[in-house]
Amino acid sequence: MPDRIAVVTCGGRGIGANIARALAGDGWSVTVTARSRDQIESVAEEIDGRAIEMDVTSRESVERGLAECGAVELLVANAGTGTWEADPADWWHAFEVNVLGVHLCCRAVIPGMLERGSGRIVITGSGASYLPGASATAYPASKAAVGRYAETLNNELEGRVPVFVISPGLVRTAMTERNFADDAPWTPPELAPALVRRLATGRYDALAGRYLHAEHDDVDDLLARIDDVRANDLNAIRLRR
Repeated sequence: MPDRIAVVTCGGRGIGANIARALAGDGWSVTVTARSRDQIESVAEEIDGRAIEMDVTSRESVERGLAECGAVELLVANAGTGTWEADPADWWHAFEVNVLGVHLCCRAVIPGMLERGSGRIVITGSGASYLPGASATAYPASKAAVGRYAETLNNELEGRVPVFVISPGLVRTAMTERNFADDAPWTPPELAPALVRRLATGRYDALAGRYLHAEHDDVDDLLARIDDVRANDLNAIRLRR
């Protein structure tokens, strides 16, 4: 049986590395990508996978890197960044990584998935996209954009390539540790990888396009209530009046 190829962007540390480990444990042939060669090489060696240097903000880098991966069956578009800087260049960089980077990666793998008639995409979103009280503009706005992007891309593809958007929750990472207290309500780090593993099976394709939280959503329950989810447009970012 041919290898099932999964790609995890920003797979050299934190949430991405844990997702790569979980998928490898399920038998996927996993390629991890990032700009930091040493980090992805370490994870790739650990999981018997591949490491490819890739800058998700560069179309050339993305197309070259994903072409090296072969027939990608699962893309986990996990690369993301947060900035609390006032400098416009730093602010815009968050959108280049969090939104443009996701689009470039999806654009690179979708044609092959459509041609083969199989494939799935999981995009890492965030509760910052809708939770009240945010004061830093770049990260919440960019994650709101990527959440909407995932939903509308799924609509555009009409089920031919299911697209999911997930929130890992408040996982302790190098980025979040700078901005949250030690006693913050941290999400167990194993929950996001467990959710991606489930979505990768194809059993939950009916939930594609919905916002799924690794800690607070039971996807088996949502699947059992799929008619209600659709009728009431649940797990979607909406303006309610």
